[in-house]
Amino acid sequence: MEWLSAENVVAVLTAVLGILASAAVLYYERRVPRRKRIGYRVQLDTPIGSDVRAGRPNFRLGLFNEAPEMSDATLVLLRIENDGSQSIAGDDYTGREIHGLTAEFVGRTVRAIAVTQPPGAEHLMDHFTPAAGMRHSGSTIHIPRVPLNRGHHFKLLVLLTGGPIGCEVKVTGGIRDGDVMPNRSTTPDDKAPLFSRAARWITVLLTVCVVTLAAIIVVRDDTRPPIGCAKGTLTLTGSTAFAPVVKELAKKYEKDCDGSTVIVDARGSTAGIRALAEAGAQAKNGSPALIALADGPKPGGYPQLRENRVAVSVFALVVNDKVPVRNLSTEDVRRLYRGEINNWKQLGGPDMPVLLVSRDANSGTREVFQRRVLLRNEPANSSRDCESKDDGEAKVVRCELDSTEQVLNTVARLPGAIGYSELRAGSGLKGLHRLDIDGEPPSVDDIGESGYPYREIEYAYTYGQPPADSLASSFLGYMSRGNGQDIITTHGHLPCATPKGLRICGEG
Repeated sequence: MEWLSAENVVAVLTAVLGILASAAVLYYERRVPRRKRIGYRVQLDTPIGSDVRAGRPNFRLGLFNEAPEMSDATLVLLRIENDGSQSIAGDDYTGREIHGLTAEFVGRTVRAIAVTQPPGAEHLMDHFTPAAGMRHSGSTIHIPRVPLNRGHHFKLLVLLTGGPIGCEVKVTGGIRDGDVMPNRSTTPDDKAPLFSRAARWITVLLTVCVVTLAAIIVVRDDTRPPIGCAKGTLTLTGSTAFAPVVKELAKKYEKDCDGSTVIVDARGSTAGIRALAEAGAQAKNGSPALIALADGPKPGGYPQLRENRVAVSVFALVVNDKVPVRNLSTEDVRRLYRGEINNWKQLGGPDMPVLLVSRDANSGTREVFQRRVLLRNEPANSSRDCESKDDGEAKVVRCELDSTEQVLNTVARLPGAIGYSELRAGSGLKGLHRLDIDGEPPSVDDIGESGYPYREIEYAYTYGQPPADSLASSFLGYMSRGNGQDIITTHGHLPCATPKGLRICGEG
């Protein structure tokens, strides 16, 4: 097809202009990115006392006039709403306390609170209980983790004393993949929107029509699926460190290959190897539809398992931010895990106990750490809560957790804690930082050029040789070429099929 024909160029340009126009309208009207967001704004801030400092004096009768301590009282109506594009669940709040948000009325003292909700959202009131974190102290109100569907809101009518109207009111809190910000949107109880509903619908429908026209002209039905697509159901198990990669690979494969279902059941490298061996032994028709991903080579005793080298992964030690150490020698790491160092001051850090946060015995990340860095097994587990010893004779506090995510969250939470994770998983997290080993930073780009020891090949195992036309065989090929390589690279791994990867994967 001649893509640069006049009608194609006109159609594409028109589509681009339509998209930009619609995006500009929506941005101008809402200014809200497509992410989770809680907005707040003060809808009322008025004096109800006789004190001129709180605003112009008011005439008062009844209880207002009979309560002298209310002479400088003010009323604030605070609206809190989900003005983003996605619903917010209770577990989307990321604070460590039981409550989800904190509202602070600077310079004033909270005396009483009333919570209201719009019609049809009475269920929200079930969340405003002391057990859910609803309380106030001084100038602060702690607000529970209230789930809010898109567009839902609730209001706090707050009686305050001790300061004038107009003092700053701010709401803070953490939302996973989102923000808590002052609300600048227009809503029915504020003022009329700048654009009418009809205008918005016309803009959207016009854009849909133009984009459809461009698609009809440019897109053809001659797009073929990737070579080697297969139908059926395949399960991927094993490594939790490599799980983000295989989840995206599975999703992309299902999209490209109709009739295929790829299930990801990450449970740890060793557990995945065992599950594959058991499934293969029970299979009546040869190789089962199961692939086990492992951080490093399989243990002995599984001769039926066939290996496929997929990528090179880099792992990193992570330590709580309360420990300012940025680099450890290999020998110091080994001394930590032998229990010879049980306080960070022995390594030039603060006077703080060392807490070893490790993975369970099924973890390939732990196996790589023991084989590549420690050259021995980790010491016995001595703690269930990762903070105190259950075994009084243990040299150091050490606990075991089931997943990389649990390790990272625990290290970030506990001062003095140190653990390990796949490189990409340990980046960009608050409360912890990665460590260099022997002055070498963990980096995929430097694999094969530096002496950084904590790295390993990611293997994909099948039970024997799967049939050439099977989904398992097709998916293995998908991982090792084309889009599969791109996805592996995006997640911070080095594909074995690349020129550099071939050399390193061949060295083992």
